[in-house]
Amino acid sequence: MSTAGPLDGIRIIEVGHMLAGPYCGLMLADMGAEVIKIETPEGDIARSVSPHFIGPHNAYFASLNRSKKSVVLDLASADGQEALGRIAETSHAVITNLRPSAIRKLGLTYDAMRQWNERIVCVALTGYGLDGPHADSPAYDYVIQALTGVMALTGDPDAPPTKAGYSAVDNSAGLVAAVGLLAKIVQGQGGQVDVAMYDVMLSQLNYLAGAVLNAGETVARQADSSHPYVVPAQIFPTADGWLTLFITHDKFWKIFCDEVGHSEWTTDARFCTMAGRRAHRTEVIAAIAQLLRGAPAAEWVRRLVPLGVVAAEVGTLNDALCGDIATARRLVVSLGDGSLPLQAVASPIRFDGFTPRYGLPPLLNEHADEVLGKVVA
Repeated sequence: MSTAGPLDGIRIIEVGHMLAGPYCGLMLADMGAEVIKIETPEGDIARSVSPHFIGPHNAYFASLNRSKKSVVLDLASADGQEALGRIAETSHAVITNLRPSAIRKLGLTYDAMRQWNERIVCVALTGYGLDGPHADSPAYDYVIQALTGVMALTGDPDAPPTKAGYSAVDNSAGLVAAVGLLAKIVQGQGGQVDVAMYDVMLSQLNYLAGAVLNAGETVARQADSSHPYVVPAQIFPTADGWLTLFITHDKFWKIFCDEVGHSEWTTDARFCTMAGRRAHRTEVIAAIAQLLRGAPAAEWVRRLVPLGVVAAEVGTLNDALCGDIATARRLVVSLGDGSLPLQAVASPIRFDGFTPRYGLPPLLNEHADEVLGKVVA
């Protein structure tokens, strides 16, 4: 088994904090890149944001910063800038998720960094872009979800607008930034990459935005997490919990109807086609809901899934981490040599002949000597 990853030999500077920038760096580190995390003397705030510590490591920080190297630099000082330049001379890219004013002040744009390395790629991961009237407005995952309509689209119609249950904006923006960074490296030219969290989320609302732009549709929240066009595609209460049922083709609708003893639904004009079910959503959903309450969720899964009908119990994160899929995919990994009980979710990207080395997250300034040859702060 090869120990060299697809990004072996690629050196990345990360000047990031909390989530979006560090998640971008994490994806690259897992693929074999050397990621040097530049921190202030106080360190990334993520080092203390969670109440959970395993030895000296904060669980939140560990989930985003494994296998990286930490160097403390005061980028507002001449010494800090000189040290950054020395690292940049042998680096391929810089990732930062500071505000545009701070990015420019600290010399993290391509226009500033090119003095050290003409081929360096500078990725600015911001809320609303490097330029424009909103560039320096505060941007957090919550705010972007509110402004782009994500909150208004999430939850039941009679409930308040609802935030996604995880940091959807930060994680998505980090992935998009990694794609942009790698595209420029493949191109072989230095330059500026501008990734705005706002842009990323509007892009991810693709088909819903298309309905608004091209058909004037008013997109709104659907009850029970239902799909706006596919019926049935939502969660249903069962005798003991919730079941997700997602039937996209009339072929599988017939299989479902025959299995649950309602073959008459395959000839009823309101039920037998997707167009009919969509036009008569209320009646269709009420009939299915009454049926599914008659047995536990696991029983419906046992009966339907072998027939090709898409169905799943609604479980918890704990269930997923301990479940058979995570076990089969080896998705829970230990960090470091296993001497600390510090675990994380593995990289979602797999390559033939390469298994990531899931190193411990760095202690603050742990790698200054290795990276710079001396401690510069």
